[in-house]
Amino acid sequence: MPSYAHSITSRLPQVGTTIFSVMSALAQQHQAVNLSQGFPDFDAPAELLALLDQHAKAGHNQYAPMTGVPALREAIAAKVNALYGAQYDVEAEVTVTAGATQALFTAVAAMVHPGDEVIVFTPVYDSYGPSIELQGGKVVYAHLTLPDYKPDWDEVARLITPRTRMIMLNTPHNPTGTVWTAEDMQRLIALVRDTDIVLVSDEVYEHMVFDQTRHESVMRYPELAERSFVVSSFGKTYHITGWKVAYCLAPRELMAEFRKAHQFIVFTVHAPSQYALADFMKRPGWYEQLKALYQGKRDIFRQALSGSRFELLPCQGTYFQCVKYGAISDEGDRAFVERLTREQGVAAIPVSAFYPQGDDHGVIRFCFAKSAATLEKALERLIKL
Repeated sequence: MPSYAHSITSRLPQVGTTIFSVMSALAQQHQAVNLSQGFPDFDAPAELLALLDQHAKAGHNQYAPMTGVPALREAIAAKVNALYGAQYDVEAEVTVTAGATQALFTAVAAMVHPGDEVIVFTPVYDSYGPSIELQGGKVVYAHLTLPDYKPDWDEVARLITPRTRMIMLNTPHNPTGTVWTAEDMQRLIALVRDTDIVLVSDEVYEHMVFDQTRHESVMRYPELAERSFVVSSFGKTYHITGWKVAYCLAPRELMAEFRKAHQFIVFTVHAPSQYALADFMKRPGWYEQLKALYQGKRDIFRQALSGSRFELLPCQGTYFQCVKYGAISDEGDRAFVERLTREQGVAAIPVSAFYPQGDDHGVIRFCFAKSAATLEKALERLIKL
């Protein structure tokens, strides 16, 4: 086996294997129910799988256009117009990407220069910081306040400086399940007005918002949309995380810069998947069905744990439920989830993994995007604690 004999100055010296990989491997090792990594254990709609097969056999197996298959871009533009009243030019303002993480990375790569500051909200999804640091940017952390993980807009105002280039937001929020409100959006509008700050809005859980709550996309607000890259995910919406297909929308001036980077990061995205998704998006009622599916799973999960020693935190959206476990153990959250996996056979994610300094508030995250049988098995074990 070859060995590199020279020193390496890492561009990401603090980054190791992600907690998601670690916990999934531990779950497999101990044959535990894996409620850690955020993916469904049930399949995509049969109709969508049939469409993928159909388009592969029809010969759609060569490079798709760099910006995405036209029919899919048209379907995306029609969707956001119908849902949010937002109009995007199919040719200049919609790009299909190889997953949401790539879209987020590309937006940062296109806009952030060395020394620029980018505000993110902790607890923060783990790809944001490395994306910024690889461009030479400085990550600036605002804090979502416990127990409901709401943004502190006074803190955000204090963090904005002449070097602030970008703010990255995520609603519905992973890992906490918080959904931003119209008031939050108005506060954001006031903060960025008369600045050149660009927004990256991670909205991959846009269709998983519960209890009649409305998803406040930045696309609903013209003053935000005009400065925003908006990212969403087919993987989350259609139970196909392994397909790695997502999209980004932005005003043409921003999208032109995005595409300059996109063409050299991935160039293009799996063609038959795009044709299949374009056809499947014509199916009516899917988004409401999806919302009902996950609200049902959330309600089952919360009802089962309501009589346990876990303390349920609010869950307004996504397919994640955060809980406090202080009545069960005074261990750190990493030690607790590892023991939970080994001894109880259920894997979760420590929320400290979403903080740059590992802030430990005794909170862990479960994913309830699982089949009824999987949830039943996990809940049976959890309620015994």
